[in-house]
Amino acid sequence: MKLSAQEEYGLRCLLHLARSPAAGSLTIAEISRAEGLSVPNVAKLMRLLRMGGLVKSVRGQAGGYRLARPSQEIMVGDVIELLGGQLFGPEFCDRHTGLQATCSHAVDCSLRVLWTTIQEALDQVLAKVTLKDLLCSEQQMQEFLTGPAAPARIPPVGPSTI
Repeated sequence: MKLSAQEEYGLRCLLHLARSPAAGSLTIAEISRAEGLSVPNVAKLMRLLRMGGLVKSVRGQAGGYRLARPSQEIMVGDVIELLGGQLFGPEFCDRHTGLQATCSHAVDCSLRVLWTTIQEALDQVLAKVTLKDLLCSEQQMQEFLTGPAAPARIPPVGPSTI
């Protein structure tokens, strides 16, 4: 399992917007330079993020893009869902049938239970992390996710919960 470049780069663009002054907006070129991404790629991401209601475009001399809502109201799970969808969704089994019309394990599948459990754990974490939470250092994020205050915000994930 892996996240796509679109999800990673989309989150990076949103974080860059979240770090910018509240009253300002950033152009595609500014975001592109700051994040080391191509202008066409950032343009595509901004279009998707705008259509998903996460950013808004501003016209005129000081035009560009800004967050559509405060960073504490944008859940990372919503961004991932918008840009790429779930790692394991209901259609997963339909796409992986092998040479048959339906999967030979459609009735009794231990793998489906594994993927569903992993997806649920991932959804629980991503539903509790906001864009604002990501505006910190790597060490601070590690402490946020695993430190003493984490159990109240993030459900523990491990053999005891899966």
